[in-house]
Amino acid sequence: MTLDTAPHRHNIAERPFTPIEARVLGTLMEKARTVPDSYPLTLNALSSGCNQKSSREPVMQVADALLIEALDGLRQLNLIFESSGGRVPRYEHNFLRAMGVPEQSAVLLGMLTLRGPQTAGELRLNTERWYRFLDIASVDAFLEEMQDRPTEKGGPLVIKLPRAPGAREQRWAHLLCGPVDLTQTQGAVTSAGSSATEDDVIQLTRRLAALEEQVAVMADQLQNLNEQLGLSQPGQA
Repeated sequence: MTLDTAPHRHNIAERPFTPIEARVLGTLMEKARTVPDSYPLTLNALSSGCNQKSSREPVMQVADALLIEALDGLRQLNLIFESSGGRVPRYEHNFLRAMGVPEQSAVLLGMLTLRGPQTAGELRLNTERWYRFLDIASVDAFLEEMQDRPTEKGGPLVIKLPRAPGAREQRWAHLLCGPVDLTQTQGAVTSAGSSATEDDVIQLTRRLAALEEQVAVMADQLQNLNEQLGLSQPGQA
């Protein structure tokens, strides 16, 4: 299906997303890049992606009724489209055009909606399956551009958080759901331990990402098989 350019770019300052809407958009952006054969997503596949326990911060448990409500809200904003072909409706995002951001910025925003505040280095590692940034400096450049986004274009889309006690790098958070509560983000920082070197952390992060990728692919394959066979998903009636 051909996606038409939205007549007006969405102004996040005027109408922030709900947390569920942000999770829906992030999940659609993720699956479009990581499991393109399954994209656009059915409602069941989208529900599984939003509620998966790996690669999500915070972990959510979104009921189908709330998911449909979020889809309706995003459809009105031209941020998603529904495909009517096939046995069941499928959903795809229109984030880049509706928000008026380049691909690299959309990738970073999508990852922030799925995994919460992260450093530029963490974002570069976590987005490797979506887009390969040349280096951390290029990630920083796109983040700073979004932070300095002028008011006439809708204002900032991300914010650089104050350095947490004991942290080496500052983290970034998205502003798609409105201003960030800085008191809550301070307590969410976890330490890798003083004995771990930066290379150790990078290697562990990549190993974890590889394992999460395998789990996600297997989950999507199972989802597709169940849909083809007309079976319900585990835990569903």
